[in-house]
Amino acid sequence: MANRLAGATSPYLLQHQDNPVDWWPWSDEAFAEARRRDVPVLISVGYAACHWCHVMAHESFEDEAVARLMNDGFVAIKVDREERPDVDAVYMTATQAMTGQGGWPMTVFATPAGEPFFCGTYFPKASFTRLLDSVTTAWRDQRDAVITQGSAVVQAIGGAQLVGGPTTPISPELLDTAAASLAKEHDPSYGGFGGAPKFPPHMDLLFLLRHHQRTGAEADLEIVRHTAEQMARGGIYDQLAGGFARYAVDTTWTVPHFEKMLYDNALLLRVYTQLWRLTDDPFARRIADETAAFLLRDLATPAGGLASALDADTDGTEGLTYAWTPAQLREALGDEDGDWAADLFRVTTKGTFEHGSSVLVLARDIDAAAPELVARWQDVRSRLLAARNERPQPARDDKVVASWNGLAITALAEYAQLTGSSPDPAVHLASVLADRHLVDDRLRRVSRNGVVGAPDGVLEDYGTVAEAFCAVHQLTGDGQWLVRAGALLDVALDHFATGSGGLYDTADDAEKLVTRPADPTDNATPSGLAALCAGLVAYAALSGETRYREAADAALETVGPLIEGHARFAGYSATVAEAVVAGPYEIAIATNAPATDPLVAAAHRHAPPGTVVVVGEPDRPGVPLLADRPLINGASAAFVCRGFVCDRPVTTPEELVDRLSS
Repeated sequence: MANRLAGATSPYLLQHQDNPVDWWPWSDEAFAEARRRDVPVLISVGYAACHWCHVMAHESFEDEAVARLMNDGFVAIKVDREERPDVDAVYMTATQAMTGQGGWPMTVFATPAGEPFFCGTYFPKASFTRLLDSVTTAWRDQRDAVITQGSAVVQAIGGAQLVGGPTTPISPELLDTAAASLAKEHDPSYGGFGGAPKFPPHMDLLFLLRHHQRTGAEADLEIVRHTAEQMARGGIYDQLAGGFARYAVDTTWTVPHFEKMLYDNALLLRVYTQLWRLTDDPFARRIADETAAFLLRDLATPAGGLASALDADTDGTEGLTYAWTPAQLREALGDEDGDWAADLFRVTTKGTFEHGSSVLVLARDIDAAAPELVARWQDVRSRLLAARNERPQPARDDKVVASWNGLAITALAEYAQLTGSSPDPAVHLASVLADRHLVDDRLRRVSRNGVVGAPDGVLEDYGTVAEAFCAVHQLTGDGQWLVRAGALLDVALDHFATGSGGLYDTADDAEKLVTRPADPTDNATPSGLAALCAGLVAYAALSGETRYREAADAALETVGPLIEGHARFAGYSATVAEAVVAGPYEIAIATNAPATDPLVAAAHRHAPPGTVVVVGEPDRPGVPLLADRPLINGASAAFVCRGFVCDRPVTTPEELVDRLSS
């Protein structure tokens, strides 16, 4: 019989609807039930594409004996961390404080008041069973000590927030220090930062690209090029269909953890697009093209919006869809092409993955090979993909997350501007968020099958969606997107501000948790603070309303010490800070031919970090930057401003490039 999760909108919760565990969704009713029964709460947090979440579910949550222990001694609550990042943030902070590490699945034992007193991550069945017995005994025999422990944890994690802490002004010197610290941590052999496991450092790469553009530092560009090439030639990148996996388990990017997340691919689309913009590298352009195609082909949902993720597992086996043996290559391609593909993709009899299979990597620079070899490679890729499509495929988490779709909209808008591809995907996705996720002028975090969910938007949702709407305003010249961005930013400043320049991650009228999270560090996605600052800076430049810039400056100062001392965990804040130090520039191009005007192409290809660019007929309604910006003697004109101070207009691409270069 299905449990209480059967009516959930979260695919992750629905995965557990047939467990013998008497799960509750996160709700006031669940905690009231714990108080009524006088038992502790067991909070299990994960997400649909999580491999070890599936393992723990199969080992423990599907086991009748384990479920009996959970049902008898606890009120068990299942949480989708992607739906409720606020709940996840609070208990992840507690888990990290108590164990020194964190991850998913996250397993938290808490009082009926929600105060965590014991935390961990994945537990094997035998260990989990012993833990359930131990916690039940402690709750019965040592209740006062357990409650005291929970209160102490809440006090500790509340004090860990950086609200009202030291500040550091944003300056070129601060960003130079951050870039230098990343250079010291760069892996000169395989790219990226640090050792295994390796996550795509997309936000740090975006920062280094902007820092290179502002300073001309070739070391920055080399780090980005090296890391981008190593990742895209590695097994973390899908060599047949495009798209990046969540992370690599090794230092060489060879064996991935196979889930593909929307946020990673959105941010990496920006990296490869911007890298191509600055270098004209055809390899970067190919990866950008394939990543954009992956987003729109494999993550598009029938009701509109992009799905959250593709699962790590297929039929309970990780990598089943993606790994190959030499024999499987020959079966799909024939002996001659199969052996050629095995050499190109480094598929050996020993294997790089499990059971003698290998993850495909690109062993040679085939992009620059002779035309006949490139044609053969493309033919082999196509045939292997067709064969792979006949295999069982990973499940898809098809909920639409506002902030992650916001990241994708910004990436697709930049990609469309720079490559000349259709603006329609970015505009369509923005319309989905505007029409479905905005409810009574407030943002909702998730939807599924065209129906918006109950969870309120958190700070990162407001920030990334506002930045996305600013990007679509620039892409289309349509004033409604700027109005919508401003409305979101107003809500954020009214309901998320700390009063000391910083920002909370949840609104002042949101559900009250045991602490109110305010984490300025980037994780898998930009921090809420960084995301909102990106929206504030772009909106201020587009609208000319300086109070939004002032709010961004104040918030960035609160994260200045983090940028200076721990740049790896503040990449998006540093990326936004580069725009602030650069100006940012504001470019308005008055033209009657926005699609073909060479001034437009010059502006997009040569704009300094964080530049906003609007294009359209003079005095176009709803576009403040085009107000009082006429054609010059009937010719198109580019008006270049920096920090709201403008130079005389220019009318040729050469003049514009010279102006921007200086």
